[in-house]
Parts: sequence; C-alpha cells; structure tokens
Amino acid sequence: MKLVVVSAGLSVPSSTRLLADRLAAVAAPAATAPEPAPADVRVVELRDLAVEIAHTFTNGFPAPALADAFAEVAGADGLIVVTPVFSASYSGLFKSFFDALSVTDEDALTGKPVLIAATGGTARHSLVLEHALRPLFAYLKAVVVPTGVYAASEDWGAEGLDARIERAATELAALMAGLTAPSGPSKGRTPSPKRDSFEEVTPFAQRLASLGVPGPSPAP
Repeated sequence: MKLVVVSAGLSVPSSTRLLADRLAAVAAPAATAPEPAPADVRVVELRDLAVEIAHTFTNGFPAPALADAFAEVAGADGLIVVTPVFSASYSGLFKSFFDALSVTDEDALTGKPVLIAATGGTARHSLVLEHALRPLFAYLKAVVVPTGVYAASEDWGAEGLDARIERAATELAALMAGLTAPSGPSKGRTPSPKRDSFEEVTPFAQRLASLGVPGPSPAP
C-alpha cells in the first residue's frame, strides 16, 4: 500500500508541507488497519521540481526527476495533494505539475482516491477546495474524498483543525482500503458467477463505519 503526498509549498518550513504531513500521519496507519505496518508514504515536493516542470512544456518530455515523481503519483494507492492559495485559487506550480502529468499520462489519476487540501492567510479563501481543487481532480477522473481540509493562519493550534484532518484522512484511508481489498474466492469454495463490477463496490458508509467514523445523520 503506497500513499503519495504532493506538496506545493514554496517556503522552508512550509505550512503547506506541515498540513500534508499531518494528513499523511493519520491516513497511513488507517489505510492498512488492522495491520500494524502503515502505508508506505512518499512525498513529492514541487518546489524542487519547478524548473523541470517548466521544461516539460517546452521540451515535450519530463526530466528524470520529474518522471520519477510522475511514476510515484501514477503508482500510488492514494494521494494527498496540498497547495497554498494564490489569487483565490491553487498555485501555478501546483496546476502545472498536474497539467504536465496529464500530458504524459492522461489516465494517471483515473479512479485514484485523492484528498484535497489547501493553506492560506485567511479563512475567506476556504471555498478554494470546492470551486478550484475538486473540479480539477474530478476532470482528471480521480475519486475525491468528501471532506477537504483548508487551514488558514488562525487555524493552527485552534480547535477544529485536528478533527477535520482526522475525518478527511480516515475517508481517504477507507477508499484506499476498499480499492485494494482482496476479492478472490476463499480456498475450497466454488467461485461465484461473474457479476457486474458495480455490484462488488463496498458502500462508502460501510467502510467509514468499519473505521469508527460516524456517518451522516438520518433526515428528520
């Protein structure tokens, strides 16, 4: 089980990377529960790949370091993507990385669970998750988890951020575990007739319940 984190933070240290690490710290062990070994976490720092990303659009192919990053993302069982907010949207570096990835492999994110997150200086930009990041990854045919995480400057150390991190990371882990669960017949049993693939999907609410996450309240 491999979890890949894509961080578009520019500074060192970076609040974007800090949020990414905190999300991964919850998702990695939850994705493999009840196994004691957590998921293997790989981090892609876009700051270190900025020149290679730019050259990809002019050269037509990725340099070795960027090609390795693309391979990590394409081979992941789940993704955590975190961007700082610029002009009320994701950063240009963040968008350029996924643009270059889709040019290289347009199906790299198809069906892949993705947790979206962002950092910014004010809570007024929290809707960036819904009006920018979620449509982007839906277009790339990824499976975006229901809960996104936005962290404004005042959120660090304040009540509420930890709960959002826990919920979003656990939702990602549930999707990762559901997509990688073994589906072959048990030894000694007669295989069942082949059915439509949609009949094999485990309900998302059931996956959340198995990890102890409360589902939505019933309508009155």
